[in-house]
Amino acid sequence: MSAVLKNVTNCIWHAFESLQNNEVVHKSKLKVLTANIGTLLDLYGVEKGLDHFRSSQELTFDEFRYYLQHEVFSSLPKTVTLPVAREFEKKISEVCWFVCRKNLLTRDKPIFNDDSVFKLFRIFCLLADLVQDADDANRYVVVLQPSEAGLVAEQLVHCLGLRWDAADWEALGSSIGHFKWAAFLAVLEAKYCCDQQLHSEALVEAVAEIYDVLIEDIIKKGYLFKRGYLLPTMREYWCVLQPCALTYYKSSSQKDQCGRINIDEYCSVEAAVGDGKIQKFQLITPERTFEFGTQDHKSRLQWVSALRQAAAVSGGAEGYQRRARAGRRGAGARREQEVRETRARLQHEVRARLAAEAQAQELAELAQQDNKKLEELKHAQTELERLLQEETQAKRDEEIVRALQARVLAEEWERREELERLQEEQNRMLEEERLKRKQFELLQAEKEAQYREAERRLKELEQEKQKLDSELRAAQEKIQKTEHNANALHVQLRDLTPVLRNGERARRAISFVPTTKSSSDTLIDVRAIRHLKVLDDNENL
Repeated sequence: MSAVLKNVTNCIWHAFESLQNNEVVHKSKLKVLTANIGTLLDLYGVEKGLDHFRSSQELTFDEFRYYLQHEVFSSLPKTVTLPVAREFEKKISEVCWFVCRKNLLTRDKPIFNDDSVFKLFRIFCLLADLVQDADDANRYVVVLQPSEAGLVAEQLVHCLGLRWDAADWEALGSSIGHFKWAAFLAVLEAKYCCDQQLHSEALVEAVAEIYDVLIEDIIKKGYLFKRGYLLPTMREYWCVLQPCALTYYKSSSQKDQCGRINIDEYCSVEAAVGDGKIQKFQLITPERTFEFGTQDHKSRLQWVSALRQAAAVSGGAEGYQRRARAGRRGAGARREQEVRETRARLQHEVRARLAAEAQAQELAELAQQDNKKLEELKHAQTELERLLQEETQAKRDEEIVRALQARVLAEEWERREELERLQEEQNRMLEEERLKRKQFELLQAEKEAQYREAERRLKELEQEKQKLDSELRAAQEKIQKTEHNANALHVQLRDLTPVLRNGERARRAISFVPTTKSSSDTLIDVRAIRHLKVLDDNENL
């Protein structure tokens, strides 16, 4: 979640600053810091991605922040409750403080103890801004505005029971400008806490009070009477009011929590009728109504006002003090804008006054010149009247010409419309011709394909015809050869065989003629038989 990272960016920058060397930090050091942050967020192994992030072994703060945003904090749920987010911020701040505490605690005359310095460190990171260094654009610094530093100093002075001098602080803030951590801590210790009469416990309580207000978002705390749910008696509790809840304990040590009442924008607070000793009021929530009481009317008004303020600011994912800081920034920006606008207006008025004086002097000189030119103008008036008449006539002529031009333009416009119509008709005809041509090309391609298929078939038929012609010639040669052999055989048979009975010679001749299964041999046998029959008939005659 980017809101958590945004809230702890200043703490992470201090840790990065203590580890860096020439504006970069080695990945091995950042892996330890990233692993601790991931463990606090219940994310394990997030530091392993640093080995594959970027090709260099060292990272700048921008690169490290980009990695944290996209590889670590992006794994958190998009929405978390304010107490959970505040707990994450506290743990991450402790880890960053452990890394950079050695550098941040180093000073000549320490007054605050280490725990108080850590609380001031968290307050500083809450109110400070991460900006680019004026000397080096590639380097970042965390600085605190004089107004925010003055707010912390004023609360510290009031908690210590001292008198706050606003004019003195404005002079100091103007001389220092933006406060870095070392300057902020040195000013608090050297200017407001160097009194020997101040006890160390008073400093610890003052810092803890500021910490509770700014970090823990405690709006008010103190003793209240609360009516029980099972036993309807008024018992006194130590109550701590935050924008999201009212928590009550047995004592001011805040160790034994007795209960917690969630507060949201649907809660309301109303005064109730007291019994004379206790001033009562009611906290109405959507679940039930709680009855509280104070010992005096003033305390009741303070608690009622505080509870209504808590209900009003209970919504949102950010803490009350963060939103108040943003509001102060907006108000400060508006005030600065108003100051700039006022200065600009004053400068504009000064320039306008100087310009008016110069213009008045110029007008006096012009008045003298105008008196001289007045006579010239009277003489020029007659000439201008004559020119006016000529111009009037010219305008009439111009109107006539414009009328003619309008008529010609209308005719040209009609011609243009006719040409456009003809052009559209021509385009339509061209489109039709294009479609016909495309169809003709398709038909021609189809005919060519059929023609090529017919040519191929004709070639196949010619080849088949040539093959059949060759087979026919071979069959004819074989038939001629067979007839020749049959004639020769017939002659041999006639010369060698005596005359037999009718039909006997033919049958014997047929029995000696070889037979085959082919059609040509069968044709030869039939012809031979017919020839022998004719010979027998002739002999009988």
